[in-house]
Amino acid sequence: MSKIGVAVCGATGSVGQRFIELLQGHPWFEVKCIMASERSEGKKYSEVVQWIVSPRIPEAVKDMEIKPVSTESLKSEDIRIVFSALPADVAGPVEEQFAKAGYAVSSNAAAHRKDPDVPILIPEVNAEHIKLIPVQRKNRNWSGLIVTEANCTTTGLIMPLKPIYENFGIEKVIVTTMQALSGAGIPGVPSMAIIDNVIPYIANEEEKVEWETLKLLGKFNGDKITPANIKVSASCNRVFVLDGHLESVLVETSRKASVEEIKKILAEFKGEPQKLNLPTAPRNPIIVLNEPNRPQPRFDRWAGEPERAKGMAVTVGRIRQDTVFEKGIKMTVLSHNTIRGAAGESILNAELLVAHKLIQ
Repeated sequence: MSKIGVAVCGATGSVGQRFIELLQGHPWFEVKCIMASERSEGKKYSEVVQWIVSPRIPEAVKDMEIKPVSTESLKSEDIRIVFSALPADVAGPVEEQFAKAGYAVSSNAAAHRKDPDVPILIPEVNAEHIKLIPVQRKNRNWSGLIVTEANCTTTGLIMPLKPIYENFGIEKVIVTTMQALSGAGIPGVPSMAIIDNVIPYIANEEEKVEWETLKLLGKFNGDKITPANIKVSASCNRVFVLDGHLESVLVETSRKASVEEIKKILAEFKGEPQKLNLPTAPRNPIIVLNEPNRPQPRFDRWAGEPERAKGMAVTVGRIRQDTVFEKGIKMTVLSHNTIRGAAGESILNAELLVAHKLIQ
């Protein structure tokens, strides 16, 4: 098929750069417009971007002119999808303007995650939540759409929770995160604050993990999502690691499960992206590691095959019985926060919508 024209909004930030990088050579999508703040308008992308995600800016975009963040910027190009890497405090009304103008918005921002008619999508976990889109279009009287991805921390957590929830039920989740510096964007955390240190607070992060988990594991009931009935407690920390969020997770299941049963259902888990063979989908979305000291960010953050799916798989290790909760299972989870937890997830969401003919 001919490639679908896409725009990247907020293209100079760290997540915007990941969008640019991951969209190069995409078999379905072609970047035709890049948008950023007023101070960058009219300049070449290479003149203003502080490129950090790979050794070089892709040739196809380095000389592209940065356009204003506006629907007017898209009218001269055949564009159907807008990938939003805007800050949450400005994303809300801007994304609505694009959707009202008929564009499909696949957002990394948190602005619309709590909207009852906007799905938070992780395609392996809750692909059926795309059924909210006709509800959204009716409610808002627009032909476009908005879908969001989950918080980067929630994304890594929810992947192993999904098969456990389906097979054994879940009563409680207690998670402690060790989150990478890239999650703070550019310029990020000052070196004098993080070197030789751990910062045991990330604003609003714990609240996001706790309520997003319930929406993601909830059920679509005709016109809304009924949240899952699970208790979730999160403690979030910033650590001196470049990429890769590591999470220590305790799950209390409804029905007792052995370690071997948990390993089996995680290793065998596949979702809608794998069934549809979507371009950015890893063959195995969860990779179970048996070494006693894995996963580790430096070695495991790039998990995922084929090549386009590197960083899209979640690795899970140290799976063991808890010694306090009778039906407790402990594990360590790692995900690449700017790929599976950000740009890669939004691209996979758009692929799912195309496959289901919600973007044509």
